[in-house]
Amino acid sequence: MLRAGLAALAITVTVPASATIVDGAVASADHTTLVTAVKAAGLVDTLSGPGPFTVFAPTNAAFAKLPAGTVETLVKPENKATLTSILTYHVVPGRLAAADVLAAIKAGGGKAVLTTVQGGKLTGSIENGKVILTDAKGGKATVVATDLAQTNGIIHVIDTVVMP
Repeated sequence: MLRAGLAALAITVTVPASATIVDGAVASADHTTLVTAVKAAGLVDTLSGPGPFTVFAPTNAAFAKLPAGTVETLVKPENKATLTSILTYHVVPGRLAAADVLAAIKAGGGKAVLTTVQGGKLTGSIENGKVILTDAKGGKATVVATDLAQTNGIIHVIDTVVMP
């Protein structure tokens, strides 16, 4: 099971059963940067819509790994298209629970290619017992929390921002 290989993190999200993906992110103290970015990109209505969506949600610490000034630059109105592209690269259509991701990796002989809403590809694999997402540039993010179910999809928390 995916949870067995996860590092212990203090990510606690408690939201009502009627919560959307956006509500879930807003309720998490570990996702304030993501919420700011989603608002700046104008994606609140989309991610509050019917979906379903699977969101690989980077933590505040994940955004802090980016070069200094990156987030501040991306949330400027003139960079909305770039920000939207990056954020929608973290979203896969449909509801993929951790078990679904693991099954796809197993069925793919150790790799599963996920097509994002942005149109790019994320490759899921297992390294040292953990699910790793490899982005188009070869960057890697580790899934650190899974199956945060929302009314319009599911959130899996990642430790690095993936790039298209």
